[in-house]
This record gives sequence, structure tokens and C-alpha cells, in this order.
Amino acid sequence: MRKIKILIALWVSVAITLFVFISATQLPLNIADADSSDYEQLKLFTEVLDIVQKNYVEEVKTKDLIYGAIRGMMRSLDPHSGFMPPEAYKEMKIDTTGEFGGLGIQIAIKDGVLTVIAPIEDTPAWRAGLKAGDRIIKVDGEPTKDMSLFEAVNKMRGPKGTKVTLTIYRKGWKETKDFTIVRDIIKLKSVKYKLIDDRIGYVKIKQFQQNTAADLEKALKDLDKKGIDSLILDLRNNPGGLLSSAIDVADQFLPPGKLVVYIKGRSGEKTEYRTRGKRKHYNWSVIVLVNQGSASASEIVAGALKDWKRGVILGVTTFGKGSVQSVIPLSDGSGLRITTAKYYTPKGISIQNTGIEPDIVVELKPKDGKGHIAIREKDLERHLPNEQAPEVDSKKEKKKEIVPVKVDESEDTQLQRAIDLLKSWRIFKEKV
Repeated sequence: MRKIKILIALWVSVAITLFVFISATQLPLNIADADSSDYEQLKLFTEVLDIVQKNYVEEVKTKDLIYGAIRGMMRSLDPHSGFMPPEAYKEMKIDTTGEFGGLGIQIAIKDGVLTVIAPIEDTPAWRAGLKAGDRIIKVDGEPTKDMSLFEAVNKMRGPKGTKVTLTIYRKGWKETKDFTIVRDIIKLKSVKYKLIDDRIGYVKIKQFQQNTAADLEKALKDLDKKGIDSLILDLRNNPGGLLSSAIDVADQFLPPGKLVVYIKGRSGEKTEYRTRGKRKHYNWSVIVLVNQGSASASEIVAGALKDWKRGVILGVTTFGKGSVQSVIPLSDGSGLRITTAKYYTPKGISIQNTGIEPDIVVELKPKDGKGHIAIREKDLERHLPNEQAPEVDSKKEKKKEIVPVKVDESEDTQLQRAIDLLKSWRIFKEKV
């Protein structure tokens, strides 16, 4: 049986196509099991295909018709399922290395419109002035209405030095504006760290890539040599990544054999993922920073540390991406990305649509009152329900969460609150 990659995904990034995926081991799939009545229904499809081939005003390639039909089929499922033509599938397989070609924006479909979730710092999209919440109306003059995320990604990607024009509408504008952006190679370093004071370390994980756990290991060793006694792990605006990377990150904070996450498909069968003791784990006091942009692998790590009482979660409720995608290669080099399971925290909690609730809620509000509306899993069309929680219509919510586009460290109240808490805890430990 051909190898099937399992992914837990959130957004699609134009810079890295599908960099938010979480890859795991093989999940049993009944790919060929179908009721005989299902094949009877295929008669209708073949009838339509035959009619179009013989009667359409212009000659159409059969492959184009088949691809279009598959795209439509996948578009009827949840927002994280889709079809990848050979080129897109090939790039997806290399996109977790941390170096990608494109514009540097994360996108999703919001209210039926292709929407910018966030531009990645210091990329062409960032420098061009794109902002979270911008609506992409056209790509090189082609309307994005009914365009899938994969189609949009394919159109925006291209060789370094080439140009693409995005027609953008921003709230408050009277008309759209064209942004012509030059594509570039996007290199993302997933781990950044520093010493905040003489005993507090700070680590920012931007996404979970192949080398993230190794880079984190080096960062923690360096901070340990500098004599820290506490750590701030910043997972804010981290859209996810490889499951193996998330497990290895948790490995450095939890002892061996601890359950990090388990997944469960339609059959109800559970697959567990535990720490393996591959790397040294540290016993510092830990505060994990999360926000509405922390998704997928970020939620797995935050959920594991919270359930095992290994760290204090501070910030606001996370994105709520709790589903698992399997990527299945097809015979012509294309691939299907299909949701096959949900994942659960060690305590058996599904965060689909609900997210990880912080232990300490600290909101970040725009300094001038201007920002963008936070987008979460529950806001995406055709999102899967959470069997543990009642469905809430996000469109009927009276209060919309407005978050700043960018925050300077001096105004980062979440970070400052974490520093104050760690200093206070140090004082209590020394005094009592």
C-alpha cells in the first residue's frame, strides 16, 4: 500500500504553500472500499462528461474536466481538504524545510472571500504593505470568487524575481487597490531566542519545521549555560507544522513516555503519540504565550504542557484547529489532502473550534483602537463541529475581537505580564 502522510493543518501560506501541516505516521484509510450503489451514481458523472466532451462549444481536455470535478468534490468538504495538482503536490512535500518561494502571506477563505490571515515579517508581502484582514479580490486580474486555497496558492507562487498583481480590498476603502509584488525565496528561521534578564529565557517558535526541535535544543542548551531558572515559550501566531516536530518540542519539557496527543478517526480507533526521551528535558518554570493565531501543532504543545501542569498558558484562546489531514498520492503525481481524524489533548479534550483556553487571560488591544478582526477555525466555512461542545454561530456574536496588526515589545502586555509572573514566582520560592 502506498505511503500516506498524515497532516494536521491550519492555513495555507502562499510563501510556503502548505507549511502548516503536521506530518505523522500512516493512518489506516479505506481508500477503495465503496458501496456498489456509489458506483451506480458514477453513471451520472460519466453522462455529464460525455455530454460536455461532445457538445461543448469549444474542445475541452478530458484531464481539465476531471481535475475540475475533483476540485469541486473536495471543495464540498471541510476547508482543510483539497486537491493538489502534480506541481502543487511536489512543492507541498518540500515545504517543511523552511525555505520557500513566493510572497510571504498566510491566507484563508473567510465569508467566501480569499482573505489575508497575516503577512510574514520581512517578506515581499510584508514590505508591500499587505495587512491581516485584506481581501484578495483578484490575482493577476482573475477573480478569486469560488477559487480554492490551492488554486490561489498555485497562481501566487512562481520563480524568484517574477511579479504577481493582487487586487486588494481593505475595510474603510472606497475602492480596491492593486499591489504588484515581486516574488522571492522566503527563508524562515523557526526558532529565535534571547536572555530577557539574568535568569529568564525567551524562546519564540514561529512554526514547526524539520529542524525546529534541533534548533530548540541548541537554544535551550545555550540558555541553560547562561544560568536561567525560568522560560517564556512564545507560540503566538504560530500556525503549526510537523507533528514529529511538535512531539520532539514537547520532549524537551516532559519526561519520556508522556502522552502528548492522540488522534481518532471515524472508526473510533486511537493512535497515541508520546515523548520519547530523545532529548534532555528541562524543569524550569515555564509560561507559554498563545493567541488567536496559535494553531494546530502550537495547540498540541500548549495543550500537552497544560494538561500535564508543566507550564502556565497565558494569552487568549487559540485558533481551534483540531483536525487531521492525510495526504494521499495519486497515480499521475497529484495528491489529495483529506481530513481523516481529529486530535485530542492528553486529557481527551478536542479543541476543534474551541481552542486552548489560557490559564491566565491577557488580551492585546490595538493602541489606537484600529486593528483587524481575529479569525479562528469556527469562522471558516464548512468547518467540522466539535462533538464535545455546542456549535456557536460566530456570525451572531455581538462582540468581535479586534487585535493589533503589529505590537512593539515595549507595548507587549502579554510578554510583560509573563515576565512579571516569573519574577514574582522566583521571589515567592526564595522567600517561602
